[in-house]
Amino acid sequence: MPQHPLDTFFSPKSIAIIGASRDDKKIPGMLLTFLRRNGFSGDIYPVNPSYDSIGDLRCYPSITAIGAPVDLAIVIIPARAVLGALQECAAAGAKNAIVISSGFAEEGGESAGIQAEIAQLAKRTGMRISGPNAEGFYNEPQRIAATFSPTVDVNPEAPRLLATPRRVGIIAQSGGIGFGIYNRAKAMGVAVSNVISTGNESDLAAGEFLDYMAQDANTDVILMFIEGIRDPEMFVSAARRAAEAGKPVIVTKVGRSGAGERAAASHTASMAGWTAAYDAVFAKYGFIVSNDLDEAVAIAAAFATAPLPRGDRVAIVTVSGGAGAWVADTLAAEGLQIPELSQTLQTQVRALIPSYGSPRNPVDITAQAVHSGGLQKVIELLEQSDDIDAIVVVVSLASETRIPVKRDEIKPLIDAQRKPILFFTYTLPSQFARTELAGSGIVAFSGIAALGRAVSRLVSRSRFALSPRAEAASPRLTLSESAVPERLSEHESKALLRDVGIAVPQESLVHDQAQLAAVLSGMDFPVVMKIQSRDIPHKSEAGGVRVNIRNADDAAAAFGDLIANASRFKPDAEIQGVLVGPMAQPGVEMIVGTVNDATFGPIVMAGLGGIATELFRDVVYRPAPVDEAEAAAMIGELKSVALLHGFRGAAKADTGALARLIAQMSELAFALKDRVSEIEINPVRVHEEGAGITIVDALIAGKAAAPG
Repeated sequence: MPQHPLDTFFSPKSIAIIGASRDDKKIPGMLLTFLRRNGFSGDIYPVNPSYDSIGDLRCYPSITAIGAPVDLAIVIIPARAVLGALQECAAAGAKNAIVISSGFAEEGGESAGIQAEIAQLAKRTGMRISGPNAEGFYNEPQRIAATFSPTVDVNPEAPRLLATPRRVGIIAQSGGIGFGIYNRAKAMGVAVSNVISTGNESDLAAGEFLDYMAQDANTDVILMFIEGIRDPEMFVSAARRAAEAGKPVIVTKVGRSGAGERAAASHTASMAGWTAAYDAVFAKYGFIVSNDLDEAVAIAAAFATAPLPRGDRVAIVTVSGGAGAWVADTLAAEGLQIPELSQTLQTQVRALIPSYGSPRNPVDITAQAVHSGGLQKVIELLEQSDDIDAIVVVVSLASETRIPVKRDEIKPLIDAQRKPILFFTYTLPSQFARTELAGSGIVAFSGIAALGRAVSRLVSRSRFALSPRAEAASPRLTLSESAVPERLSEHESKALLRDVGIAVPQESLVHDQAQLAAVLSGMDFPVVMKIQSRDIPHKSEAGGVRVNIRNADDAAAAFGDLIANASRFKPDAEIQGVLVGPMAQPGVEMIVGTVNDATFGPIVMAGLGGIATELFRDVVYRPAPVDEAEAAAMIGELKSVALLHGFRGAAKADTGALARLIAQMSELAFALKDRVSEIEINPVRVHEEGAGITIVDALIAGKAAAPG
């Protein structure tokens, strides 16, 4: 396999510690102590002009004095001296550096400027820099502890609890959380490849670390904790690389509260907030979103120990009826099926359990069957059954002297498992039980909600298919180079859509009563009339819409009312006129929109539309552009998709036409990403199958010119 640029970062042959100390109670001393205690096999060069030696290691006055190649420099000195030290590292030919020191962009002012200089140094010299304000990394297979985290302060003689050779890579924009995840994974027996704290990301950022783990032969599952992405192009490229490699990515994104939301002209943008783009990228590349620390680790453990299921039918085998029922409720709440076993299977199970047990599902074997060997045999029966896709075994693992299964019997079954077999303990597992089960490749799950989420995420991952790369912009979209005003009225927005080949109704903008009469003479009733002004984006709120107008007299009266209502609602509004057009035929009202995200660029959204848009917020997002197949997949994810499929006897809606519109809108947003901030069609009325769609209302907002 070709080398990755970060191979020498994560697997250095030599490490220099700039600012090394003899005091192992302080961070500079801890770095050296932990590196040696974990058994780093390469060369270690302490650098500190205050010492001639530290322990049995020679200490150098500067990195240039080492006179040997340095793959990685760890810098832990006062912030004001860091830039100079990094310049020396680059001059000495160091390939990589980790800046542990704090006091940079997180403090603002002059310190932020120094961080910018660090970034420029990396770009200029090619030396890759992690941090500043980083906690370093731990390479578990090679036992390289380039960190001061107490989680790697190990007893070298203590055995490592390992339930699986498959390893989880951890990337965190918080050192404490990243190594906290490692600590919890280690306690569960989950093997880890690398855990990296990214710090302030002056140079190396989360996306590049994701790219590394996506191709790393030692990493099978990736777990991320992120606040924001600073290298979006690399991140998206790495996300696709991970998906193509079949590596699940479990992500926790913090900062989902209302802080950061902005006032916006459209429903699309106001609903998006500032995390919709992240959700869109996560969905496109099959990321598994988790919002809880234990849940994230549990999901990672499930992926590291179990194959993907073929479906969502789960069998529960329990020694406690109450615990089994609780697990069943939890799994059902996750949308999983707990089917009653077939009569044939029930008969086979009945022969293995006491008469007071239950063979239905949950299969309550009772505690007695554990002692008679029934538990193992029931698991084997279910593993062989084509009626079941996953198995959850519910037991007590409190004992310090025995476990409910025998290693020599269960291990061959786990090694050859064709479907997930997960163990849940309703008592806290003893270390003895964890160790014994780990020897058979089994992790003990002790959180019922986390277990439920882990099983459901195995199922959802089994259904994930990566969409092919969409073409960057459709050649059919022919666009002028003129700027788009910051606010467009409905009439202007529809004109732009029409210009690029998107079908909109034939409507007329009317300025006075005489023109209204002329327009109506060539139009069939009933009609709809809407006030038009760039200053009134939400016309209904201003009393600016009249529907189902059936004759010329009513239309004349409506015209006067619309102008008067708009003037009262916003006296300084510039009124363009009244838009007159035919009433749309019946259909399911949907919304299609786009927002231009500051991090990831254009994002397309589709969902339930009309007046219910913000009430139910049933919407799905994807990065633009998307093709029709991906647009159809978006529609399929909506909770309201049943309305499009003919709910309660209604005719099926033209979802193909809706998918084409979503794809067209995504292409338009991508093509206009430098000139348009938001596009919204709400509602778009989806008629019965074969009858197409009608764009009832549209709103486009141009992008404000950059100051200066």
